[in-house]
Amino acid sequence: MSQNDQNPDGGIIGSEPHTAGLDDESTAVWTEGHTETSQDVEGKTPKPPKNLIDGMIKALRPKQWVKNVLVVAAPAAAGGDMLFHGDVILDIVIAFVVFCLGASSIYLINDARDVDADRAHPTKRFRPIAAGVLPVGLAYVMAVVLIIAAIGLSFLASNGPQLAIVIAIYIALQLGYCFGWKHQPVIDIALVSSGFMLRTMAGGVAADIELSQWFLLIAAFGSLFMAAGKRYAELKLAMRSGAKIRKSLESYTPTYLRFVWTMAATAVVVFYALWGFDMSQQHPGHASVWYQVSMVPFTVAILRYAADVDRGEGGAPDEIALKDRTLQALALIWVVVIAVAVYVIPEIS
Repeated sequence: MSQNDQNPDGGIIGSEPHTAGLDDESTAVWTEGHTETSQDVEGKTPKPPKNLIDGMIKALRPKQWVKNVLVVAAPAAAGGDMLFHGDVILDIVIAFVVFCLGASSIYLINDARDVDADRAHPTKRFRPIAAGVLPVGLAYVMAVVLIIAAIGLSFLASNGPQLAIVIAIYIALQLGYCFGWKHQPVIDIALVSSGFMLRTMAGGVAADIELSQWFLLIAAFGSLFMAAGKRYAELKLAMRSGAKIRKSLESYTPTYLRFVWTMAATAVVVFYALWGFDMSQQHPGHASVWYQVSMVPFTVAILRYAADVDRGEGGAPDEIALKDRTLQALALIWVVVIAVAVYVIPEIS
């Protein structure tokens, strides 16, 4: 199996570290005698970048940056008016940009390493590097520049040295995943989930906000839930279509992966409920009710996402977040409820 089929994101074909089975350009599902892609479904035909600048931008995969919004999680969970402090907002922006730069550097390295295999692929051959628009050498130079920029920019945050350590660990893990760890079952899931986990921690670390035990537990099991869901969806898709799969996926069964993401989903809901009750005790009065009410949209959102995973759509968490309107509505309701509990009720009281 080619490196290209075993890319760092853990997608069956055509994704990148901690993004999804659905990449920017297409998702290819190989079957005997036919390759079905997202273009077949949407009626779109992939095209190579128009020029070098266009190729450089597409190679960074900006659509995948939506995952980095997770850096808001820790400051938001801190409560009070923390999220609206000018310094905290700046730290969140810095953490977001840092992870965008770090993730894009990995995308470049992954595509540069897989260039030969990509050129033989019916859809990935239109990627900037495979299409010959972006030279391999330039891609590596860009990756190095982005890594240096990500680490250097980290020091502008209030807790710069610690944020630099977080992004350095993230990049190191992703490089390790690219260069071999992706072949190890269970380890690959742990590494995929670590990408989500480090993002949720980054905002708090950048702003020097203490991360509570509940936040860390929810973030850890939430990350495992998404990572296991990705693998489950990929394996289910492969079994349904007869697609080629990565080496590590061969060691999994649907039953095992379903057990892992079910366990993780249960843990997330339980720990969130415990956090909600704890916050209710810390903030007696009208606010306590809103913390408890927040459990409803949160739990329903987890169930909705689980339904997406069970249908085999969990291979692309970012795609689900962007396209599932019901999930978006539940997220909005949850944000409003938490905002009322944290910001509105205290002001009225």
